Amino acid sequence: MKNILITGCSSGIGLETAKILKENGIKVYASARKKEDVEMLKNLGFDALLIDVTNAQNIKESLEYILSKDGKIDAVFNNAGFGQPGAVEDISVKVLKEQFETNFFGMHEVTIQILPIFRKQGFGKIIQHSSVLGIISLKFRGAYNASKYAIEGLADTLRLELLDTNITVSTINTGPVTSKFRENSLNNFRKNIDIENSFFSKIYKEEVKKRLESTDDGGLFNLPASSVTNIVLKIMNSKRAKPRYYVTKATYILGFAKRVLSTSLLDKLLNKI
Repeated sequence: MKNILITGCSSGIGLETAKILKENGIKVYASARKKEDVEMLKNLGFDALLIDVTNAQNIKESLEYILSKDGKIDAVFNNAGFGQPGAVEDISVKVLKEQFETNFFGMHEVTIQILPIFRKQGFGKIIQHSSVLGIISLKFRGAYNASKYAIEGLADTLRLELLDTNITVSTINTGPVTSKFRENSLNNFRKNIDIENSFFSKIYKEEVKKRLESTDDGGLFNLPASSVTNIVLKIMNSKRAKPRYYVTKATYILGFAKRVLSTSLLDKLLNKI
């Protein structure tokens, strides 16, 4: 039986992916950073692990546990992450570091700990969850944009360094997908941004908060979390996974625009979003 470790399974894409892969005969080690979420996962029938990706010891112990159970690890889906809204000038260095600790350095820690295992066993699949915002940038998402751009650079480099192995690196560029991501981003926005005293206070109140508070997921380009799950399932069942997968029409459209438009024209387009 194939197995996979998935980070960030407390809700949304991580949880949906864990459920669907399990239903399709893949042994899922589902992880979350809070004890209550680990208990929830256990109640759903998962072999659940406590992993805070900013805690290297958590990761080490979890990988050792999986090896003790199965003697191998087929794949890892680095899904854990969060969004920190706010204009670049309103993002403190402390808050930017927090964004990177989970989205980028946490992902990297999981990757470098699992790579020796993959090299020893001679195979493995690394699935990095990036975003359309790792391809293009949108206003008031600078911290998140930067963390996803960093993932792109590291994943592209790692893929080149593993070309002569049976270890694959696949990057998933997800567009708007139904999850608790927006709700969590709103909490971070309220917690870390001085909305009242910002130059962008009016825009924050009339546009950014409205977008984050909206419960309408019926947009033209929005897809359910299962759209990402299906890609992960495809990767698990493929002999040689592709290096990149786009999810949602928005990702295809904006990815194409990035390739064909000049920077000035692209800026004008993105400024309207």
